[in-house]
Amino acid sequence: MKRAPRIAIVIAIVAATLSGRQWMHHRAEEPAATTEAPAATRPAPPRVWKLGSLELKPCELPQPHSGLSTAAWCAPFQVPEDRANPGGRKIALRLAVVRSSAQVPAPDMVAFIAGGPGQSAAESYPAIAPAMAPLLAHRNLLLLDQRGTGGSHPLSCREDEPGVPGGAEETHGFDAEAVRKETRHCLEQLSKDADVRFYTTTDAVADLEDVRLALGSPKFDLLGVSYGTRVAQQYAMRHPDGLRTLILDGIAPNSLVLGEDFAVNLDAALKAQFARCEADEACRARFSDPYQTLYQLRDALRANPHKVSFRDPQNYASVQRVLSEVSLATVVRMFAYSPETAALLPLSIDAAARGDVGPLLGQAKLLTGDLGDTMDGGMQYSVICSEDADLLQPRPQDKDTILGDTMIEAFRAACSVWPHGARPADFHEPLKSGVPTLLMSGEFDPVTPPRYGDEVVKGLPNGRHLVLKGQGHNVVARGCMPRLLDRFIDKADAKGLDTSCLDRLKPLPVFVGFNGATP
Repeated sequence: MKRAPRIAIVIAIVAATLSGRQWMHHRAEEPAATTEAPAATRPAPPRVWKLGSLELKPCELPQPHSGLSTAAWCAPFQVPEDRANPGGRKIALRLAVVRSSAQVPAPDMVAFIAGGPGQSAAESYPAIAPAMAPLLAHRNLLLLDQRGTGGSHPLSCREDEPGVPGGAEETHGFDAEAVRKETRHCLEQLSKDADVRFYTTTDAVADLEDVRLALGSPKFDLLGVSYGTRVAQQYAMRHPDGLRTLILDGIAPNSLVLGEDFAVNLDAALKAQFARCEADEACRARFSDPYQTLYQLRDALRANPHKVSFRDPQNYASVQRVLSEVSLATVVRMFAYSPETAALLPLSIDAAARGDVGPLLGQAKLLTGDLGDTMDGGMQYSVICSEDADLLQPRPQDKDTILGDTMIEAFRAACSVWPHGARPADFHEPLKSGVPTLLMSGEFDPVTPPRYGDEVVKGLPNGRHLVLKGQGHNVVARGCMPRLLDRFIDKADAKGLDTSCLDRLKPLPVFVGFNGATP
């Protein structure tokens, strides 16, 4: 649930080995005609790491918008697209293992499940790499791109492709027919080589178990982030014998209908964040009531959406966008995800209300650009339309919130077109498990608030829920959490953890100027 995808639902949101064989064959035929190459210049033989039935070879996982990459070991892995028809089309999954530095690593393996729905584990890994570093001293780490994402037969529809209507930045308001039209266009593209009914959480869980068995059946220390917590809980329900520990960061309960609470959760997070400004003398004097200013700006844009200009923060080029009620809501939602951007929100709203949209839209362009290239929107449709859409109902109480009821209506419109996969009868039943589980939430999380973790931990007698002060969505890399995570996985004991180091975490001071907060 890491913000929305890039299609309509976005609310103004090998060869070296072959060569070696040829050289060896030529030498056998004409032994006297070729001088043997010095040992130092010969190609190194391919390195192979055997895990279970898999043969992994060194690989690099490139990171979008960066020259950086993650060193790993990869192996080809195919699964049937339709598991009820194993003889039909096969899809290739990107399977990578980040190898432990230990000479003899622990027999269990950490497995990371990314958020979204629609994000790639391999491409999302840098965001959690600081939390993984201590674990790699003793354990291997599995990065498996969920089917439909990243390197696993991605279901991607980009708004800049020919024939696709303009994306979120051109949106003046919600248009259900435009959403259906764009969804049909996306579906037409993807249906050439995918049956989108088979890219659900349930299919992903079966893939994960197949991979575990192929790796030699290690027990998983399963880390799910955001939507990945849904996958992790479903795996715990279907394959409890495959788990050693469970870690849930930004928890989505099984009972949750994705999209249903987005508006009320954002409104509650904004009120809590803006209350900090009311309690701070400098912030109160500078901005008075940011919540009221935000709604005044929303009302003005509702009456008069208009084109605005600002400088692209990456290349300083002049950019024109339509600023509307819908685009404002989406930008504000993105700002609320992390404490760093949330601390800028009162200042950015105040500047926009005074006619300077650069701080608000410039930062939003950075956020959407980074996200857009790691999010596969078609896969998000496959998940939500199969698992949640029939349970989504109009909510009159959302209409006056900053996000409104647009997201629910957009999902309903898109899912009236998108084919639906199967949902198990017990899919939305609460998880009940004795596996040692560590749950964590951010105090100001605008999408998976702490009350969700409180709900899930009720069914986990060996579970513990930590709420990190002043934090937003996804907290596993914050403060001393990496150290606590390492201790938890090492001991498989959540209740015995000494978490006093988390007391040092505090909310970031609200910025009252672009030079920062007051001392």
